[in-house]
Amino acid sequence: MSEMQYRHEFKYVISSAQVPMIQNRVEHMLMRDVHAGPAGCYNIRSLYFDDWTDRCYHENENGTDPREKFRIRIYNHSTGQIKLECKRKQQGKTYKASCPLTIAQTQALMAGKILPDIASQPPLLQKLTVKMMTRRMRPVVIVEYDRVPYVYKGGNVRVTLDTNIASCKDVSRFLDETIPKRPVMPIGQQLLEVKYDEYLPDFIRRNLQLENLQQTAFSKYYLCRKYTR
Repeated sequence: MSEMQYRHEFKYVISSAQVPMIQNRVEHMLMRDVHAGPAGCYNIRSLYFDDWTDRCYHENENGTDPREKFRIRIYNHSTGQIKLECKRKQQGKTYKASCPLTIAQTQALMAGKILPDIASQPPLLQKLTVKMMTRRMRPVVIVEYDRVPYVYKGGNVRVTLDTNIASCKDVSRFLDETIPKRPVMPIGQQLLEVKYDEYLPDFIRRNLQLENLQQTAFSKYYLCRKYTR
């Protein structure tokens, strides 16, 4: 595990009214992510996996350390780029590994099917395949939200504002243009995430006023499973 690059990741519950206030602060300090597009944001949709005991859900609820989750992710409802990701959390830091998937592979995994030719698969896909075979890992929920992303080179900082967080139980709809969704955050609440490598510059910390915000340990996956189980 020593070769992995772990990052700090902190999440804060904010009000809808705080979203434009925080944007006004960071617009003068940070750059918009180049992937944000003309509107300054993009849509993220993820298909999360769990095993027959709902191990990932319970590990998140109990704060198990270390823990990891598998998901398939697309952006702006497009199949142009599909990624399998594994997010690992250990000692308060996170590490994310990823590999590309084809549409055919994605459709098979959506249906809970074991992909053939495991020896030829990328290591990350091999790992998921083994868990599907041994732990009955299967897709359980779709998580979707809109993200406004900012970046700062020093410390490899990433500040994101995530709004309209919603879930969908019908995993067969993952690649559809539109899906039926259920909001999971209380009315008027959104999510701020701050990620960085070794340090967070003081001027960013001061302007975000993080000490005045409500930090949360629960993941979007946990919240979406909690309200769709």
